[in-house]
Amino acid sequence: MDTTYSHQRTDHFGVPDEPRPVVMILSGPSGVGKDSALDALEKLGVTFHRVVTATTRPPRPDEVNGVDYHFVSMKRFAEMIENDELIEYAIVYGDYKGVPKSEIIEPLKSGVDVIMRVDVQGAETMSKKLPGAVTVFLTTSSEEELIERLRERKTDSEEQIAIRIAHARKELEELPKFQYAVVNRHDKLEETARVLWAILTATRARTDYKRVEIEPAEVLSSVME
Repeated sequence: MDTTYSHQRTDHFGVPDEPRPVVMILSGPSGVGKDSALDALEKLGVTFHRVVTATTRPPRPDEVNGVDYHFVSMKRFAEMIENDELIEYAIVYGDYKGVPKSEIIEPLKSGVDVIMRVDVQGAETMSKKLPGAVTVFLTTSSEEELIERLRERKTDSEEQIAIRIAHARKELEELPKFQYAVVNRHDKLEETARVLWAILTATRARTDYKRVEIEPAEVLSSVME
């Protein structure tokens, strides 16, 4: 047997034995349960980094700095823009919100999957900035269920909920632009988490897998949560 030829075949057809971290862009209307789905994914023992966004808005009573958001001053946010520390940023209901590059760069260096949750318009922008990222649209089984979840949060008035629902209807029109659609059914969070896990695994195994690279920051005018 020609051992040289055999070795060449192994090099050419073998799958590279190296980390293949995945960047997932998880999006969907406000109230569909994006954070809850990621909490459930963590409970399954899946290792990933959840991107923490920087914002100038004040924290809500139940929010923790560095966990829910990086709460920063306007001065600090301006410095982040000037130093090109953000992938993108936007004005959100009068406050600034942006994604720090370090939230993606550092985990990828360690071979860890990265999951960021953004609004629908932001997802389109991020997918262009992060070629190779997988996009997932998370939704509820019905509009009634979405309304119920928004009411359960007890953070919005009925008028604000009506605005969010109207916005959600428009966001649903963008669903075909996403690679995957996942229905987060009531009381079936683990099922949702397992689907997300399967998407991460499938993306990592693709023959056309592409490692995500970071591009320069850019101003984005969008409505995010």
